[in-house]
Amino acid sequence: MKKLILIDGNSVAFRAFYGLPLLSNQSGLHTNAIFGYARLLEKIIKDEAPTHFLVAFDAGKSTFRHKQYSEYKGGRQKMPPELGEQLAPIRRLIDAYGIKRYEIEEFEADDIIGTLSRQADEEAGFQTIIITGDKDLTQLASDNTVIYYTKKGISDIDLYTPEFINERYGLKPLQIIDLKGLMGDKSDNIPGVPGVGEKTALKLLDTYGTVENVLENVESVGGKKLKENLTHHKDDALMSKELATIHREVPFDFNLDDLTFSNDNEEEKYELFKELEFESLLGNMEANEAEEKISFDDERVDSLEALGGAVSLHLEVHADNYLFNPPEYIAITDGGKTFVDKIDAIGAKELETFLNSRESINVYDLKRQTGLLRQLDITFNDFTTDVMLASFLLDPSKKILDVAESTGQFDISIDSDDFHYGKGKKSKNPPHEERVSFLNSKVMAVHTVKDRMINSLKEDEMYDLWLDLEIPLSKVLAEMEIKGITVEASSLVEMEDDIQERLNEIEEKIHGFAGEAFNINSPKQLGYVLFEKLELPVIKKTKTGYSTAVDVLEQLHDKHEIIQYLLDYRTLSKLQSTYVIGLQGEIKEDSRIHTRYNQTLAQTGRLSSVEPNLQNIPIRIEEGRRIRKAFVPKDDNHVLLALDYSQIELRVLAHVTQDETMINAFTTNTDIHTKTAMEVFGVGKEDVTSEMRRNAKAVNFGIVYGISDYGLSQNLGITRKEAKTFIENYLDSFAEVKEFMKSIVQDAKRDGYVKTMMNRRRYIPDIHSRNFNARSFAERTAMNSPIQGSAADIIKLAMVEYANSEEAKKFDAELLLQIHDELVFDIPRDQVEDFIPVIKGIMEHAIEMSVPLEVEYGYGKDWYEVK
Repeated sequence: MKKLILIDGNSVAFRAFYGLPLLSNQSGLHTNAIFGYARLLEKIIKDEAPTHFLVAFDAGKSTFRHKQYSEYKGGRQKMPPELGEQLAPIRRLIDAYGIKRYEIEEFEADDIIGTLSRQADEEAGFQTIIITGDKDLTQLASDNTVIYYTKKGISDIDLYTPEFINERYGLKPLQIIDLKGLMGDKSDNIPGVPGVGEKTALKLLDTYGTVENVLENVESVGGKKLKENLTHHKDDALMSKELATIHREVPFDFNLDDLTFSNDNEEEKYELFKELEFESLLGNMEANEAEEKISFDDERVDSLEALGGAVSLHLEVHADNYLFNPPEYIAITDGGKTFVDKIDAIGAKELETFLNSRESINVYDLKRQTGLLRQLDITFNDFTTDVMLASFLLDPSKKILDVAESTGQFDISIDSDDFHYGKGKKSKNPPHEERVSFLNSKVMAVHTVKDRMINSLKEDEMYDLWLDLEIPLSKVLAEMEIKGITVEASSLVEMEDDIQERLNEIEEKIHGFAGEAFNINSPKQLGYVLFEKLELPVIKKTKTGYSTAVDVLEQLHDKHEIIQYLLDYRTLSKLQSTYVIGLQGEIKEDSRIHTRYNQTLAQTGRLSSVEPNLQNIPIRIEEGRRIRKAFVPKDDNHVLLALDYSQIELRVLAHVTQDETMINAFTTNTDIHTKTAMEVFGVGKEDVTSEMRRNAKAVNFGIVYGISDYGLSQNLGITRKEAKTFIENYLDSFAEVKEFMKSIVQDAKRDGYVKTMMNRRRYIPDIHSRNFNARSFAERTAMNSPIQGSAADIIKLAMVEYANSEEAKKFDAELLLQIHDELVFDIPRDQVEDFIPVIKGIMEHAIEMSVPLEVEYGYGKDWYEVK
């Protein structure tokens, strides 16, 4: 049998957006709705095996229904920009699956779906499934058409068939429009008849069948007020029914055969999933490796002496952690001759001598190569170029996966690591000759692409950024990773015991409120306790029962004392498992944790850390801050010193905008949030309340990070209208900031990219998009990227300046960590006071601006004590 899937495009996008927490990829694009959509498509294709497929969208704000009733759908809240920016990518997603999509002026998606489902009903051998979050479409249910109604998110679904509708409402599918005619529909602003709710409407339809029959027999209807309302609002009832009726004669320029679905667009899906960073979906696919690979004409040699002076080096191990997994193979080329073999075929001393004799050494991922060499006891860290870093600068939107991904930017096509080694359950250990051949192509690709990348960097004015900042920084980071930071496991174990004791106390309290012992971590058991035993109001249900998610518990906060204990229990449990216990497993034999830094993830240029991520240790609660107690100096004669930039993004904003009010606040050491509150609320300094300052602070940082009125409303717990007013008042108060935001968008439209103070580019591909939401997101990205990127570049520059400072080298200080705007050092206790002015001077003068850079510091016996 032929199976047609019809999806209500906008409705499902809304459900996916609100059904999943906000997610975003490294480009800053929110992706939760796109991800939810992709999961739905995967499930539908797998479970239903459709032969025909279409996604219908609303074409615009005005339809033929607005001509009948101008207030149709009036009063709907404006779509959050975090969702709006995802609509264009959702369309790309649908195209990547090879699914047809359609929209047409004057009609809604409902009408498109209604027409196609009618055609399918009339044509023999078709079964139709309609997927929507709009109950209007349930009127289309028939013997061959079922409506999958998404209640919450996209996984909680009711199947509307004629039997289901009759069982639930006592109606036939077409009577759904009569129901809407009588009771109206607030979501679509369909008026209906005042005073008629669902219960009354169903009672009337049970007796009279249709709106028309109700109105013809109004004198027989019980209740004086109801009679009056039906009489006075007769026209509204008839109009409401008409508005709710799906039009099933939309003029198409295609037929059902054109909707044939084959599900053979694997390559397009794979590329889009990579761009969106949908790792779980990528894990279910295999890359299409059908493209033609380049053959290199280099000569294989058996000794290093045969190679020329300028070479490219690649040490290989098939493992992510290059600090603790020794290299297995080595490949070195001068472009004409190449040496490739197992690492044990060459002595460490011989290799170190060779490296020190080369005039230049090019690599892919300098940090990784340094870490692998160090495991061979080779201290060489004098690489001259790094094509991975060049690749990222030239296209920061591209996820850096391996050599193949980077060299592919310049049409040098080689096998990817995933293709060569396999992935997940399909991982493999290729034979020696295969590995040698693969590494030969890998090192040759790295060598061949270098000059092309350098030329492109010079053309884009980023050569100095690459050579003078990113490459030296990578050398600094390599040494930080290798050193690691001392962590006292005993301190974490003690903390684990303390937290467990606290968890036990909370558990006892919770069980006391419940009147019985139960598994707090079981949603089913917790749901029973909260909603059946304690009879708290049900907020949300899932397929398996009551939802006990955090957002649900927060809504129940004032309903019962048990809720706060449950929230505390979850917070501490997460802290315990992820950090207190998790960090213990990351401590190596040297009693240190060796986090790894990623220079090629965030398009703004900010660093991130992995295994473990030390940038995300929660410090807003005391138990989280206490984790820092375990991070200590190397011995009792040393201390940890932490220095961080104060409000660096706002200082950068003041500099690049040249806003006099902001500059004056920073140069006179006035609290910027208080100053902002004074400007926005039009009050004197003495009249600024703590709430005013809190709101001003949120707007200040919101501007820097491109927050929308929706995002600000969520942060402050206010309406979107109030949040929009805050932002507008802010921009009116800081005229130069407003002008900068305007001009930077114009620059992005002219150039296609924006730049930081050090010329780091971020490309803005959707700045000319015809889609309003995609364009709006692009404009916000253009506004905030120069600020965030410049701040990231400044602390990087400070790290490089520190490494090059002859004055700093007089001290026995070791740079251990970079946490956003903070640097952490290990230094002898008797040197710290003399070192502070030196390192503060380096950081505060890393770059000269119109406002002073201010660095705050603290030191002590552990990381906790420094703050």
